[in-house]
Amino acid sequence: MSRNRRLIMSPPPEVWSLLSDGHRYGEWVTGTQRVLDTDPHWPRAGARLRVRVGLGALTLDDTCVVRICEPERRLELEARAEPFGAARIAIELIPWGEHTLVVLEWHPLRGPGTRMHGLPVDYVVAVRNGMMLTKLARIAAREHSRGSGRTPPEGPEPQARPSSAPS
Repeated sequence: MSRNRRLIMSPPPEVWSLLSDGHRYGEWVTGTQRVLDTDPHWPRAGARLRVRVGLGALTLDDTCVVRICEPERRLELEARAEPFGAARIAIELIPWGEHTLVVLEWHPLRGPGTRMHGLPVDYVVAVRNGMMLTKLARIAAREHSRGSGRTPPEGPEPQARPSSAPS
């Protein structure tokens, strides 16, 4: 399993608005070339999102199915990319003052990913998921600053630290 955390400088309702718009996944989900189809009921449980993922000419179509949806708190997806199998993607939004701590977990469910599970694969997935959360944070901060009339801070957003980190 891979777990990433990111402090996003926007409140949970604003971060949720990005997660609940299936048409925008291509903006922040690393590797997505385009959104092919979005269920009109996205992100209710059972809704589907079809995307084309890949790098260059190597592409495949992926389907994400919502398994759990708790608006402004939690979204759990099952991503299926045949022939590679399926993975569980859980996104939790935790209010952190005026901001949102986002916890993203990825775990293979079926297919070759379950056999390749371990340090090398988890490391690559953690890097990819870190990139996704960075993109999500930038979009949320930009949109938050537009709504509040503030200018977004320059440079990268602060990272969430483990509780054992020195202050």
